[in-house]
Amino acid sequence: MGMHEKINSLMEEVEAFAAQTKEQVEEYRIKWLSKKGEVSALFDDFKNVPSDIKKEVGQKLNTLKTKAQDKINQLKEKFESEEKDTAVSVDLSLPGFPTLQNGSRHPLTLVKNQIIGIFSRIGFTVSDGKEIEDDWHNFTALNTPENHPARDMQDTFYVNLNPEMVLRTQTSSVQVHIMERQKPPIRTISPGRVYRNEAISARAHCQFHQVEGLYIDEKVSFADLKQTLLYFAKEMFGPDTKIRLRPSYFPFTEPSAEMDISCTICKGKGCNVCKYTGWVEILGCGMVDPQVLINCKIDENKFKGFAFGMGIERIAMLKYEIKDLRLFFENDSRFLKQFTSA
Repeated sequence: MGMHEKINSLMEEVEAFAAQTKEQVEEYRIKWLSKKGEVSALFDDFKNVPSDIKKEVGQKLNTLKTKAQDKINQLKEKFESEEKDTAVSVDLSLPGFPTLQNGSRHPLTLVKNQIIGIFSRIGFTVSDGKEIEDDWHNFTALNTPENHPARDMQDTFYVNLNPEMVLRTQTSSVQVHIMERQKPPIRTISPGRVYRNEAISARAHCQFHQVEGLYIDEKVSFADLKQTLLYFAKEMFGPDTKIRLRPSYFPFTEPSAEMDISCTICKGKGCNVCKYTGWVEILGCGMVDPQVLINCKIDENKFKGFAFGMGIERIAMLKYEIKDLRLFFENDSRFLKQFTSA
């Protein structure tokens, strides 16, 4: 068979070739285009072609090589494309699995932010402080005598058994720092975490959150305190909320009171939450004791003030009708996902 016949025969084979698998394409690439393939063999025989037809044969050889290479490349691309289509057999626009859920703010954060917002609207600033506090700011400056039950280790966590350093039992310690470095008028609230050495139960915990409020200025009266707290109660629990103040005792206020609101569950009619009284206690308050002002080097004859303190957990339990305090600290996603950050 002459050179022309060999080239024509191989050209027909290339044109008719149709592979079924990627492996067949590779087999024919080796057969045609490898160093020992048929096209290479034809180029080796090209030196024996007569001079008068070398140009014609050379052109046909180049055409054959180009067609073979194009055919191999075409089939390779086809199979690679099919493999990609098979690999991406799912709709990439669908949500991932498992579906990720959006997070939400913790209910205590929601309530804290709402409390801050309410008092901010009537001019209260927000003050923050350290959680490890010294005896002076946590107890003594707040007119708590040395033999007061709150100093007992049953109630207070002492740091390394050091009687001078404690985990703060109230955020009133922040207010002492404010009074020491700022001259009246003072109008601030102090939200934060506090600690007490108590048994953990559905209604008590060794850690919880408070918001303490302080207002000091000239001619401040108990009427100002009552009006401020009435405004807070209506903003937090609704415009129909009523309040009542009952005499009480706190070492750093005189006179002192505990404030109740009309039960948010039964609307004052009586239920098991309010123990069928129609009222629920939410905070303690009173006029700042003059001795506290003296301790902080504020003129007790010129300035008066009131203070109040509430547990954020207590407010959240009433607002969301939660019966077990421990739920706030267990981080159970089934509980937390019920709340939104709106």
